[in-house]
Amino acid sequence: MSAPVPKSGPMASSAPAGAAGVVTPRMLTAAAIVLFALAWGFLPDFTVVILSYIGLYAMVAAGLVLLTGVGGMTSFGQAAFVGIGAYATGWACTSPVAVQFFGGAVGAAGLPWVGLVLGFVITFVVAWVLGAVTVKLQGHYLPLCTIAWGLSLYYLFGNMEFLGGQTGITGIPPLVIAGVSFASPRVMGVLVWAVLLVALWLLSNLLDSREGRAIRSLKGGQVMAESMGINTARHRVKLFVLAALLATLSGWLYAHMQRFVSPAPFNLNIGIEYLFMAVVGGAGHLWGAVLGATLITLLKEKLQDILPTLLGTSGNFEVIVFGLLMVLVLQRFDQGLWPTLQRLTARWVRQPAGRQVQASPHPLDQRAAPTAGTTLLAAEHVTKRFGGLVANNDVSMSLKAGEVHALIGPNGAGKSTFFNMISGVDSPTEGQVQLMGQVMADAPSRRFAALGLGRTFQHVRLLGQRTVLENVALGAHLRAHKGWLASMVRLDRHEEASLLAEARRQIERCGLGAFADVPAGSLALGQQRIVEIARALAGQPAALLLDEPAAGLRHLEKQSLAQLLRQLRAEGLGILVVEHDMEFVMNLADRITVLEFGTVIATGTPAEIQSNQRVLDAYLGGADEDEVAV
Repeated sequence: MSAPVPKSGPMASSAPAGAAGVVTPRMLTAAAIVLFALAWGFLPDFTVVILSYIGLYAMVAAGLVLLTGVGGMTSFGQAAFVGIGAYATGWACTSPVAVQFFGGAVGAAGLPWVGLVLGFVITFVVAWVLGAVTVKLQGHYLPLCTIAWGLSLYYLFGNMEFLGGQTGITGIPPLVIAGVSFASPRVMGVLVWAVLLVALWLLSNLLDSREGRAIRSLKGGQVMAESMGINTARHRVKLFVLAALLATLSGWLYAHMQRFVSPAPFNLNIGIEYLFMAVVGGAGHLWGAVLGATLITLLKEKLQDILPTLLGTSGNFEVIVFGLLMVLVLQRFDQGLWPTLQRLTARWVRQPAGRQVQASPHPLDQRAAPTAGTTLLAAEHVTKRFGGLVANNDVSMSLKAGEVHALIGPNGAGKSTFFNMISGVDSPTEGQVQLMGQVMADAPSRRFAALGLGRTFQHVRLLGQRTVLENVALGAHLRAHKGWLASMVRLDRHEEASLLAEARRQIERCGLGAFADVPAGSLALGQQRIVEIARALAGQPAALLLDEPAAGLRHLEKQSLAQLLRQLRAEGLGILVVEHDMEFVMNLADRITVLEFGTVIATGTPAEIQSNQRVLDAYLGGADEDEVAV
């Protein structure tokens, strides 16, 4: 059962075709890796060392791509986590206490692995504690906090005598894996790049999954993500920890490549450079981390060679020039260099077509349809105060299964405030909200979503650069359960296929099938509102809250939307609509509640509302008509 697709209008037009090219990004990646591997044995030793450093830096920058570019959290303190990884393995391999304690169990060759585990454990604990405090902060307070603990950890490294103080730790042994020594920089470089490529593959899989969509939603704001059922606080902390663990892995490899560790490489300046690498390369793209690490490393190397010759050695001119160049690049390429490179090569590189998904044997969670007439949502004597301002005063209303209930009122009547309270975004000052018979009290909006509430927003909240298919699949987040690790190693593919198939079904149902693989931000405003409805339907809600769904739609599109809502009503959904289009409301709603100055002034059928003189005077212009008649 689906609503008919409009035959005309913008929702019925064809989506633009993707750019035709000769090769695909996957083919280019495979070819680059093969060429890189073939050339590795012939490169000069100095070049091999530089490339190894680029691999180490790219590992940290990749974590910052996730944290900053995808998750929207800025951190200047990643160098400190690199230091934890380096110092943990340095201590485990050289400290007499550690060697005596662990050496008997794992042998000398096993001590570096003890150091890796120790570094991961310390980083996990430190990052979880710091993340739980740090990621709650908003605006400029978040990066300032990362600067504070980054400096603290840096000075801690230099003031702990058992870590060698400012002198550091020397004599760190090379890695030995399956009898193969990695003492040679050329051999160690192979390991560094192998680890980097595996990490990029795992991270790419994560982003291309249900959990990846949840991560991307963090940047769009807490309200939207929580309304999809996503625990934003937990996801932000997990993302923070993942980026820290990548930095620790880089530090572990660095220590065994250098065979020496001191505090200098882990100071705040290096943390800023890591962030530069992610941003300059393209903060939303994993391969941008590699590009950024390559450019900045080579640029610094060349500046250190050229500038002393031109300007003398009396000043640290390379830092000044480097800073000016970074400002220029960021001003000219605000999205980073990787998107620019993609645009320049679009003529020759064939972008992958939209994902063709089929129904999977892995079923999604299903919610039993409520019995017609059952009260789904009830607000009882709800009042909301903001200081001395009363936004809602003693408001009561209910939503039943199998009905369309409209909430109307002039601008400033308190509709949006009430909408936020019955969806978990805000809590009432007095009174209570019940959903599916449960008193919600101060429950977050993700709890409302888990009980069967779906919603749209007055101001559209979509992931503009992601496709319509991905946006709608986000709405089904709670209907699947595979976690981060399963996503990284692609154990979620059947579940993911089911999610995408459900998302495509809802898109086609809402008349946007031709736009499933188009970036949501490229659609007209009215179409974006339809995408939000499809996203809400993907969660299989029992109660659907629509905030001005007809705004921006043309006449035929409104008719199509009304037909879809009637169908949903027939299927047993309870639909609450906030809308200013009176013709749309009167032809659709079963009941209407009217607000004025935060107070209910009338409730009834459309006919009763249209004949209510108080409503006419307050909202529909009855008083003005009387004055004109006089």
